[in-house]
Amino acid sequence: MTTDTNDSWFDPDATTFGDRVAGARERAGMTQGDLAKRLGVKLKTLKAWEDDQSEPRANKLSMMAGLLNVSLLWLLSGEGDGPDTPTVGELSPDISQMLTEIRDIRAQLIYSTDRLGRIEKSLRAKLREEAGE
Repeated sequence: MTTDTNDSWFDPDATTFGDRVAGARERAGMTQGDLAKRLGVKLKTLKAWEDDQSEPRANKLSMMAGLLNVSLLWLLSGEGDGPDTPTVGELSPDISQMLTEIRDIRAQLIYSTDRLGRIEKSLRAKLREEAGE
């Protein structure tokens, strides 16, 4: 009986959140230290996520999905857009660097969007407060 690697690469029934984070991180060519640094968390925090001892907050989860080039739904449930199955050939260093840069920019955009939303919410509250509402 042959198994299709596309179907079994990250089986939602067999993998945990931590398994998916570790697998996607490895597919993205990052070490735990690399991902922790890009997310702005301590290495022990990332290790706890990969060991299923704790889970990230929503903003870090969103950034992680962007950095790892997977969907938020996939990280949480194993369904949706996950990492590609392993390929036989490796990417050139130039292409790998460009992909890393794209992931970093995507994560920064997600973080900035979240930050902008929080600031706008605070501004609306202050404006209502000053208007006497």
